[in-house]
Amino acid sequence: MNRPLKSRLAASACPHDCPSTCALEVELLDGGTIGRVRGAKDNSYTAGVICEKVARYAERIHNPNRLLHPLKRVGPKGSGRFERISWDEALDSVAKAFLKAEKEHGAQAVWPYFYAGTMGLVQRDGIHRLRHAKGYSRQFDTICTNPAWTGYIAGTGKLAGPDPREMALADVVVIWGTNAVSTQVNVMTHATKARKTRGAKIVAVDIYMTQTMKQADLALLVRPGTDGALACAVMHVLFRDGFADRDYLAAYTDCPAELEAHLRTRTPEWAAAITGLSVEEIETFARLVGENRKTFFRLGYGFTRSRNGAVNMHAAASIACVTGAWQYEGGGAFHNNGAIYRLDKSMIEGTDLLDPSTRRLDQSQIGRILTGDAAALQGGPPVKAMLVQNTNPVCVAPEQGLVKRGFAREDLFVCVHEQIMTETAAMADIVLPATMFMEHDDIYKGGGHQHLMLGPKLVDAPGEARENHVVFAELAKRLGAEHPGFDMTAREHIDWMLRASGYGTVEELEAKRWIDLQPEFRTAHYLEGFGYSDGRFRFRPDWTRVAAPNAGPMGPWEAMPSLPDHWEITDVADESHPLRLATSPARGFLNTTFNDTPTSRGREGRPTVLLSPKDAERFGIADGDRVRIGNGRGTVVLRAKVFDGVREGVAVSEGLWPNHAFEEGNGINTLTGADQVAPYGGAAFHDNRVWIRAEPVTADEEARAPAFA
Repeated sequence: MNRPLKSRLAASACPHDCPSTCALEVELLDGGTIGRVRGAKDNSYTAGVICEKVARYAERIHNPNRLLHPLKRVGPKGSGRFERISWDEALDSVAKAFLKAEKEHGAQAVWPYFYAGTMGLVQRDGIHRLRHAKGYSRQFDTICTNPAWTGYIAGTGKLAGPDPREMALADVVVIWGTNAVSTQVNVMTHATKARKTRGAKIVAVDIYMTQTMKQADLALLVRPGTDGALACAVMHVLFRDGFADRDYLAAYTDCPAELEAHLRTRTPEWAAAITGLSVEEIETFARLVGENRKTFFRLGYGFTRSRNGAVNMHAAASIACVTGAWQYEGGGAFHNNGAIYRLDKSMIEGTDLLDPSTRRLDQSQIGRILTGDAAALQGGPPVKAMLVQNTNPVCVAPEQGLVKRGFAREDLFVCVHEQIMTETAAMADIVLPATMFMEHDDIYKGGGHQHLMLGPKLVDAPGEARENHVVFAELAKRLGAEHPGFDMTAREHIDWMLRASGYGTVEELEAKRWIDLQPEFRTAHYLEGFGYSDGRFRFRPDWTRVAAPNAGPMGPWEAMPSLPDHWEITDVADESHPLRLATSPARGFLNTTFNDTPTSRGREGRPTVLLSPKDAERFGIADGDRVRIGNGRGTVVLRAKVFDGVREGVAVSEGLWPNHAFEEGNGINTLTGADQVAPYGGAAFHDNRVWIRAEPVTADEEARAPAFA
């Protein structure tokens, strides 16, 4: 008889690009393998609930497709022909290529490129230490947060808000611009607790009928990019019907009388014509918010995917000031708690070596940069060598046609440090095997909550996989880069940062598992004043001086409205491009993470585009038909799904499928743009006009279709 494996539970934290940053309990089995992963019940935000993706993490960490050894390209770029080499040979090759690029074109011809494949502060951000030590090109992070953060901070003056656990104490929870069931499961934990214990109402605002919308008491299905119009109409009703808290407005905001006058023409009728909602839906929402001061606005990252996203986020956040909801436990507007942590990352990032005159290349414009666009290169040298970590730009980045052309350059040297053979890794000259989060030490902060959390190494990595931090240090030796941080272990970096930040030691954090850094009530609710010098929320922000991460004003910032409004700057449909396309997250994927695991692939099926029944009839498309969608950036072939949960004129393609899952090898980001969103940049992934047509499939094409599901 086989004896059951002995197991024990170990503490960790989820490293993935999700605001929930869940506290985890990992089942460790004999032989260095993991079993089930669960949410920590004693963490007050995670509350024992995690997403299904991370719950079955054993499927990912023990994936038979993991990279185990360094590889060198021996065929044409993208051919997939590699041979195994040693770590020394691989690192020597990378250093040689970087030094060659530096000698011939200057240090800024080398561009370390990364993002949020891990949110660990040591393993993710240590790449900056190498960058600064060598004077390599900097990176302006624009692929995710910019418009949403900027819009929120424009009002509050700081990226922080009420304790997100207060959702459980609200009378109304408004989940706006996020499909929390799929992407932030803990939001639903606290919102549904409020409904069960207090009879609270859940309102969801989104552009299609997501699982979150289906669980809401009031689901508001708006046209893409029209959130600002809805917010303005709600505030119009609040002023009109006596729900505005005029004492609060006078004490805490900059120009309430001017806002009220501005909103007199922003009626529900006006907004209904823009949003597609009925006047009754808008009035019902406004009355619900007005009658329940303990309304918690949970504002998500959907705002950041639209060309008017900053304006829309600011307008939505403004509602809580008109009602004075900030005064109440369970009230206010929350987006992200990034400002509460106050961490000294100078050793991790090597900021003492930073030269601010070094160019800062726009992450989202990687396609333009690698194909020699002079404006994107900021007048500097071409990029000749790259180190890519924690991201998969050959699938993720917008303007995929340009991205692929850039990576195909024979004069571009690319080293990719990865866990599996992604499409970016397949274009590399050197591929290095990387660890996963349970195989190294790191520390994490919760953007969607208030905990600083340790993620210690729990199991050994397979094969020869090495952590990011070790790669930085080994390259530094070969490149002549000097900094004390290269001589420290990841655990020593965690300890240094904790001590420097006043949060104790790594041993103390390991014993406690996390630190709750939530500010006290009056601070979190801005009752001692908002983050501006006069303490007032800005209805009229200076968009060029918002204290959000930026590289100066970008995009059409001069045309931004001065007060909350609907800003018609989106990629509006026209006769040639009658549909608005959003590339929304799928429940089974997280960007391109998990799209290689069998369970996630099985759940999602195959790349599809959701169409309303009216649009399907208009374009002669039936459910399951092969269709081609396109615009000036390219075309994509996928399957249609007729769905009455999208509005006429809107198309939604869920999930960041790999390019090879599409018949012609062109993924959905072939259609997305990299033009900079005002006022501080960003990529508008949910804001694309497209055409569509049915493409009958031949027997030969059917035989050659990707067998991905």
